[in-house]
Amino acid sequence: MAPFNIAYELLVTRLENFQLETNKPFNFTASPSQPQYFLYKFPQDVDSVIIKVVSDAVYPCSVVSVQDIVCPVYDLDHNVEFNGVYQSMTKQAAITVQRKDFPGEQFFVVFVIKPEDYACGGSVPSSIHGNVNRTWNLQRTKNLQVTIVPSINRSVYIQAMFFSFLSFLSFYLGSVIVAFVHYIRVRRKASSGRLSPEDGSGIMTSSHPITSSTPEGSSYGAIDESSSSGGRQLSSPERGPPAGSDTDSSVEEESDFDTMPEIESDKNVIRTKVFLYLSDLSRKDRRIVSKKYKIYFWNIITIAVFYALPVIQLVITYQTVVNVTGNQDICYYNFLCAHPLGVLSAFNNILSNVGHTLLGFLFLLIVLRRDILHRRAMEMKDIYTLDYGIPKHFGLFYAMGIALMMEGVLSACYHVCPNYSNFQFDTSFMYMIAGLCMLKLYQTRHPDINASAYSAYASFAVVICLAVLGVVFGKNGMWFWVIFSMIHVLASLALSTQIYYMGRFKIDGPDSDLGIFRRAAMVLYTDCIQQCSRPMYMDRMVLLIVGNLVNWSFAIFGLVYRPRDFASYILGIFICNLLLYLAFYIIMKLRSSEKLLPIPLFCIVATAVVWAAALYFFFQTLSSWEETPAESREKNRPCILLGFFDDHDVWHFLSAAALFFSFLVLLTLDDDLDTVRRDKIPVF
Repeated sequence: MAPFNIAYELLVTRLENFQLETNKPFNFTASPSQPQYFLYKFPQDVDSVIIKVVSDAVYPCSVVSVQDIVCPVYDLDHNVEFNGVYQSMTKQAAITVQRKDFPGEQFFVVFVIKPEDYACGGSVPSSIHGNVNRTWNLQRTKNLQVTIVPSINRSVYIQAMFFSFLSFLSFYLGSVIVAFVHYIRVRRKASSGRLSPEDGSGIMTSSHPITSSTPEGSSYGAIDESSSSGGRQLSSPERGPPAGSDTDSSVEEESDFDTMPEIESDKNVIRTKVFLYLSDLSRKDRRIVSKKYKIYFWNIITIAVFYALPVIQLVITYQTVVNVTGNQDICYYNFLCAHPLGVLSAFNNILSNVGHTLLGFLFLLIVLRRDILHRRAMEMKDIYTLDYGIPKHFGLFYAMGIALMMEGVLSACYHVCPNYSNFQFDTSFMYMIAGLCMLKLYQTRHPDINASAYSAYASFAVVICLAVLGVVFGKNGMWFWVIFSMIHVLASLALSTQIYYMGRFKIDGPDSDLGIFRRAAMVLYTDCIQQCSRPMYMDRMVLLIVGNLVNWSFAIFGLVYRPRDFASYILGIFICNLLLYLAFYIIMKLRSSEKLLPIPLFCIVATAVVWAAALYFFFQTLSSWEETPAESREKNRPCILLGFFDDHDVWHFLSAAALFFSFLVLLTLDDDLDTVRRDKIPVF
């Protein structure tokens, strides 16, 4: 590649250290005109070795290749990729080699210095720019050190698999113990005649019928109880059959319309009260609402199947290409802790995702148990008990469990061959999990006005599209960040307006497309500027102000710094909003003199502790597909757990447990309200 004639001398010397030995570092120098290659023979008791190569200098760019003992040896820049497996390298490289891949139980390790550096992320050669530098090749020598160490044996694989499964099966054991303790408590209460409405083991005798006068101290509501009950009198013909009989009659068709005509006539009045109780927002037929939330479950199963099948096919193709071509620059592994098994190059990264699947299935079992107990309770208790506690709708919980399982499946697929082309596999269901958790938290005290499954999943699809566009165009496209920040801020304002007015802020009029923003500006002017009156819904206003400040801060941060990892940036937005809303919910719950029972309190503490530990390992970057493969390998680190798992694997373990505890928080947070009438449970 020299732009001019070069004079050279040929010097032939005997190479004394041609065969590399196990666990003995060997230092040498290579250059574009002097590639190096060495022989290695497997010892009798070693089935797999790791070739570790290090250098103090980043450049010149080099290639490390492992080739079978054949003639000729491919040790030139233009043919080093023709045989065996190879990696580009700046300061560090690591290749795992197995005895079974070499029938002669020996191989060559070849080192080639490339005549240019842009393959490793360096600058384009100056000669291409027309600046002929006659010393361009004189400094292209690189000092390297190669060490070949035995890799792990089969027993470590077995220990790692036992550790992975037993760690998460212990959660099953803990759940069985908790369920057994709950069963014993219920039996004792049954024998003593002290059953609470949700114990599910008997009939409750209500001493406060729905038509009784408002209890003392419940003037929080600003209207009387008859209007708060909104058509839920005992003789109302719209109540249909008992709530426990979930039959598939025509009355229960999945519909977005209210089946109680009087609801439409007065919900505009009910929802704009200064103070709301749960009875104001749980007026629709329980069976219809439950069917509506079950759509979340069936839709996410459909999405999971159609999403996962092409993903699995694609990553199998990627792995096949890596195995056939030997090009280890295709996938961004942590090569210092990448343990192959069969055709898989990094089995440890796949195995560590088993926790998401196992804990997701366990959560489904816990939700199913609660669902069955609730159905039994509804069948056994008298009709008054329908107005106690938080309405039990389990569709969103089932969807969350499926999403957690699919996060494990798709994360495992991504780690078959992590690279620029399939990054979204690892994060798509994380967006869904964060969104479903926020929806579930909102649905808890707003069961009648939550988003439909179709609009929710459509919103998640838009987010995933934005994530893909952000990775493709966000690196250098300032225009993209301007558009995204505007969408982010406007979406925050629109959602805040809908939440503030409980969904009664209509988009109408001739300018219906911008009507919601015109009304929001008018309310802001009249309430905050013209007369500076106290907001009608103070608690909601405080939450939404803080939420908008957080989201605007994210938008400004993205516009100014333009983070390269756009997928994690969007995920951070989702998680911060979820944590903000959960903190607000818990604070308002305690302000309302409600209690945190031992189980949800334990889950909250466990969630905080495990998330803190998980995030520590998440930020230990071990590779990055945003850089060149050689630059990514500079971040590689050895295993830290059982000699098999690296920092990112520990993140997988801990994040699975943290998500499971987070789900349990949402599932059990309001268990203390099971004996409280809905007309005494505040909405916030």
